Amino acid sequence: MGANSILVTGDMIQITVPPPAIVPTAAAPVPLMGSSSKLKIGMMPACQEGDELPAMLKGPQVYTAPPYVTPGTGTFSLTLLPSHKTAKGKESGKKLLLKGSTFQAKFQVSSPAMMPTPAGPQPDPLMMKVCTAQFITTQMKVEKS
Repeated sequence: MGANSILVTGDMIQITVPPPAIVPTAAAPVPLMGSSSKLKIGMMPACQEGDELPAMLKGPQVYTAPPYVTPGTGTFSLTLLPSHKTAKGKESGKKLLLKGSTFQAKFQVSSPAMMPTPAGPQPDPLMMKVCTAQFITTQMKVEKS
């Protein structure tokens, strides 16, 4: 599907965390949950601003970054481009989300993963992991309800 496809419930977001960091919840694509009450595509609610980061990826996430194998935590944030939102078609003041191209995501470490050493644990020095993200869609047709 094209870059202008409207995202709906069941479409996915894939966040690629750069090695060696591993965030298990982001290892596979995560489904989106659309919140539009007016626009349905394939009988699924369309996604609006605020739907881009699924609940599963909000809040603290566990990560490791070998050799820092004792888990730490961090949170994701997304930087959507203008191509990821409709210019018009606002519902309740929110723009609809579009597939768009690959974009930037960040993983901000709040508690660093640790590397066990004889002298004591050593923290992961990278407190920010710059990631890439993309939306994956299988949109077929539009229906207005």
